[in-house]
Amino acid sequence: MKFAFCNEMFGNRPVAEICDAAGRFGYHGLEIAPFTLRKNAADISAAQRRDVRTAVEDHGLEVVGLHWLFAGPDGLHMTTPDSAVWSRTRDYLHVLIDLCADLGGKVMVLGSPKQRSLLPGQTFEGAWKRAADMLASVMDHAADADATICLEPLSPVETDFINTVAQGMEMVRQIDHPNLRIHLDVKAMSSEGGPVADVIRSVVAADVGHFHVNDPNLYGPGMGEVDYAPIVQALKDIGYDGWLSVEPFKYDPDPETIARKSIEYLKRFF
Repeated sequence: MKFAFCNEMFGNRPVAEICDAAGRFGYHGLEIAPFTLRKNAADISAAQRRDVRTAVEDHGLEVVGLHWLFAGPDGLHMTTPDSAVWSRTRDYLHVLIDLCADLGGKVMVLGSPKQRSLLPGQTFEGAWKRAADMLASVMDHAADADATICLEPLSPVETDFINTVAQGMEMVRQIDHPNLRIHLDVKAMSSEGGPVADVIRSVVAADVGHFHVNDPNLYGPGMGEVDYAPIVQALKDIGYDGWLSVEPFKYDPDPETIARKSIEYLKRFF
């Protein structure tokens, strides 16, 4: 199993400084939110892309990939009935695929709850078709870039579109492309009502493109009430051996403490 954390918890610190912390604590990779580099990924120059990738690799780490894909530019929405907005969002997803490849990443976590929630007067069926059409339209580009788009179910508190792993798997199976997989997130799965371990066992390892570790209290793993022992056992049961990426949403007392405590807890099980 490989460990990573999401870079946005370190704010606007230089990538090299973030990588230095990751290396000290024993992480293997860095997961990048594009908006931490530029508000619009299209504005990230070739030189900056090389510099970020070099900084990560010079520290003996890997760029896992990208998340928070549609956070940054205004006016993006993947389920909108507005053709111009939909096309602009699809085109931006192509830009992100290229960015992921340029940075050496393989994983693209598609969460972005605000940019997929149903708009006033929109039906779930209509939103589903728009999302499915968008995903299907970019899959060959993702394959060419060796990138896997990982569809992330999120809690009803965050969005009203794709709230469970079962719903997410419906979309994955409908698109039926090897570069589209499900993304699992402990905070999100905790909202489904049953044991997180059971949700994990509802899929097989080949379905899972990426895994976020955190807690419903918005801190890192082991910093809340979620017991990771059954979660880890479920991951072992299905044969998942990919990335475990720490994605907290609260960073006090400081990012270093969150990163250190998270990996210390995870290493109890691996």
